[in-house]
Formats: sequence, structure tokens, C-alpha cells
Amino acid sequence: MRTQVGIVGAGPAGLLLSHLLARSGVDSVVLEARSRTYVERRVRAGVLEHPTVELLREVGLADRLDREGMRHEGISLRFDGGDHRIDFADLVGRGITVYGQQEVVKDLIAARLDDGGDIRFEVSEVTIDGLADSPVIGFTGADGRREELHCDVVAGCDGFHGISRGAFVPEVFDRQYPFAWLGILAKAAPTHHELVYANHPNGFALYSMRGPEITRLYLQVPPDTDAGTWSDTQIWDELGSRLAAEGFTLNEGPVIEKGVTGMRSFVAEPMRHGRLFLAGDAAHIVPPTGAKGMNLAIADVHVLAEALVPFLRHGDESGIDAYSDTCLRRVWRAEHFSWWMTSMLHVAPDDDPIARRLQLSQLRYTVASRAAATSLAENYVGLPHGVSP
Repeated sequence: MRTQVGIVGAGPAGLLLSHLLARSGVDSVVLEARSRTYVERRVRAGVLEHPTVELLREVGLADRLDREGMRHEGISLRFDGGDHRIDFADLVGRGITVYGQQEVVKDLIAARLDDGGDIRFEVSEVTIDGLADSPVIGFTGADGRREELHCDVVAGCDGFHGISRGAFVPEVFDRQYPFAWLGILAKAAPTHHELVYANHPNGFALYSMRGPEITRLYLQVPPDTDAGTWSDTQIWDELGSRLAAEGFTLNEGPVIEKGVTGMRSFVAEPMRHGRLFLAGDAAHIVPPTGAKGMNLAIADVHVLAEALVPFLRHGDESGIDAYSDTCLRRVWRAEHFSWWMTSMLHVAPDDDPIARRLQLSQLRYTVASRAAATSLAENYVGLPHGVSP
């Protein structure tokens, strides 16, 4: 087979890249190890930054998002028994939208297949060779037949555990945090219209939602926690304690899903090796506290698409040469913001009294200072793609 761009991974990054390239007349083939059903049901992040939503609207992929997504114009920081709202609309004039990553994936797959896009699910034994000038992706298709995909460039959008990053040896920066999130998806109507981030002596808690009848909630736990050791009753009781505030009611319901998510900061640089370009989790991981993971992946492929089109059409290499540096500036900004939110809201395992008082000092300053609140709001709703301080 022959195509211009071989894309490894059918998550939000790979699928959106394929769509963006097609709009400019560039061919691509997307290869995915999992089945379509698995990919469309894989529950991940649910917060879309303002630039992410604007991009999806611009390229005609936001019809269902605009109908079903929940626009939020702020978040609450809850500590010392008090609730403090950070008003995004007032501070920066923009907001975020809650719309599950799996819903974004469903929309992207449907749009690409409707347009005749080539997405190969359930491929295995993927190899990448010839990255200096003539890339070849080898793979075994769902039918068991071995094939080769010859392309001009390869986009590695296959996540942290994918094979793309292993095609070269980047410099790696990695930090693992001494806590994790125990997360549940519950069939319970939300009782609060925006996300709540709680700093409690027992640990961090997050209140969020995935729709008018589904809530998504998290508790800080040790990283070696087995989700099965927490009963539903224990989870609801602890959520009630950590999220408690005057006038707040926690609506309980059947737990649909339960799991533990580790916390890490990870960056591999550069994000380019010859004709291979990494994007999304293949190149970087952020703690979920800042809601940046999927948004960073989408920002990466937005930059990459704008770089690849002039290269493939006219041989202009300026965009691809700048790709890694352009993306990494935004990546490190997001890494810092996610680390800052994480360190401000999570209780240190060693119960350091100085760290606890520093946290509370930072929280009080953030909610009392318009400048500090504006900085949080600006970073949370998202900086423009391709631009970062």
C-alpha cells in the first residue's frame, strides 16, 4: 500500500490528524491495535479546552458536541470547609466544555468513514522502518495477512505504551507521584453544575460529570491501591466527607465503573525523528489534575497538520523543522500547570505540616487575588494552539 501519511493510533490525535489532512487533500491511513468497539467505549478525559472546541467547530466536527456537551464557565476550589468559585467567563471571557473523550472519538471515526477515510482496526505486529527518508510501516491486518504501508511520513499517535516512541531514543523526563486517583462512573444525576476540586485533610477529591444522568468522581489514594478493596459504600462516604460544603448535596447512585489511575509527568524530546512525528501521549503525559491530556494531543496534531501540508505539497520543511520545539513549549507549560494544580490540591503521603500550610496559603491567595485566579483560568481554559509563553 501507498499513502502520504501513515498514522499509528486511532485515538483523538490520530483520528483528528487524518481529518485535518484530508481537508487539505492529503491522504492518510490510520492503524489501530484495538477494535472499533473498544476504542469507542474507552472512557478517558472529559474536559475540552476552548481552543479544542473552536477547532472542532471550525472543521465541522462539533454538531453533537454543541448539542450534548456541557459548557462550564468556572470551577470551584473547596478547602477549609469553604467553596470558592473561579469565574472563567469574568476573568478571561472563555470557558470549557465537558464532553467525554470517547464521544469525541465516536464523532471522529464516523466523520472519517463517511468521507471515505481508511482506518484499519485490530492490526498487530506493527513495525516502523526507513525513517530517514522512506518510511515503511509493517503490520498484520485483522484478517491475519501481513502488509506494508509505504508513506512519506509517520505520525506516532499510539499512546504512552505504543511502539512509535521506541523507534528512536529520545531524552526522557519522568516523574511519578506518590498517589493515584480512585475513579468511579456513577449513574447519578449531577447536583452541581461545574467541576469541584477539593483539598481535604484526608486527601484530594474531584467532582465532575459526563452527562445529565452520569457523574464522574475521584479520590486521592495510594498508588498501589486495588480498586476492588474499596466498597461502593466506602467510596460514597469518603466522597461525602472530602466534598462537604454548605449547601452541597452529593447524589449517590449505582457505580458503573471503578478503577485506579496513576499520576505521572512524562516528556520525551524531541518529538520528531527523521520522518517520524510523535503526538499526544506517545510524547507526553500530564497528571490529570489540570485536564490537559487530550487537549495537548489535539494541539499537537493541529500544529503537525499545518506543518505537513506545505511539506507534502511543496517540499517546504520549515514547519516540520519547527514542529517539536513549537509543541514542546506548550507541553512544558501544561506540565507546569498540571504539576502546580496537583501539588496545591493533593495531600503529601508523609503528612508534612509545612507542606500542608503552604498548600492552604497558595489556595487562599489563588481565590483572593484576581491576578492569581486569572492565571489559573487562562491556563485551564487553554492557550491558543501553536502559541505558548
